[in-house]
Amino acid sequence: MKTTAQKQLLQSDVSVLERVLGHTFARPELLEQALTHSSHANEAADESEKLSRDNEQLEFLGDAILGFVTSRALFENFPHYSEGQLSKARAHLVSAKHLIKVAKEISLGDYLRLGRGEERSGGRLKSALLVDALEAVISALYLDAGLEVARRFILEKIVTPEFGALEGDPGMAKSDQKSALQERLQATGSPQPAYHLVKEEGPDHKKTFTVEVRVIESQPQNGGSTRSFTTRAQGSTKKIAEQRAAGKALEFLRKEEHK
Repeated sequence: MKTTAQKQLLQSDVSVLERVLGHTFARPELLEQALTHSSHANEAADESEKLSRDNEQLEFLGDAILGFVTSRALFENFPHYSEGQLSKARAHLVSAKHLIKVAKEISLGDYLRLGRGEERSGGRLKSALLVDALEAVISALYLDAGLEVARRFILEKIVTPEFGALEGDPGMAKSDQKSALQERLQATGSPQPAYHLVKEEGPDHKKTFTVEVRVIESQPQNGGSTRSFTTRAQGSTKKIAEQRAAGKALEFLRKEEHK
């Protein structure tokens, strides 16, 4: 069992990391465990504590939490995606390649507790160790403060920053509503749609953007007359809001065709 002095030392050592995580641990031993690689735990004098002192079990739970939170975020923010598109987006967000980038951005390697052999072999930069530690930290956040705290960290550091890239991925069929709208208007000799940011609100980690698109469509079939209308949509990024507004405009035009 750790003394008060040992707990205070741990708190001091990881205070910068806690600020990055957006949470001060009530049970700092959870964060300590999340940062402890098995190579360090295996060097412990007390053999009975080895299993409970490394981050492997926490990594297992953190992987599940990350998958759930990511799936929900994609479901809520990309309603126009098919099941296959959602699966592809989730695979990217939980991939080792993406998680390594996040781990490096928050300097997670600086805080790892490694055995002497791993330390000498550059363990702080090893991809597998960084990914496992990041997932273990997610688990520690959940166990210490609940799902909402873990969810906030996942969204802010792992998921939301990638939304713009996901919307712009040409491999995501049917996702580029802006291009589809522009191509339709060009086909009739109409002006390009005009996008306008109406407002943005909410805290930095959870902003909501409202965008309006104005469409002027030429109608050769009606003697060259024109019609104009606007559609409005919201999103967690400006790009997402623009895509949704364009999607609503396309939906309106399709309905008008079948009247």
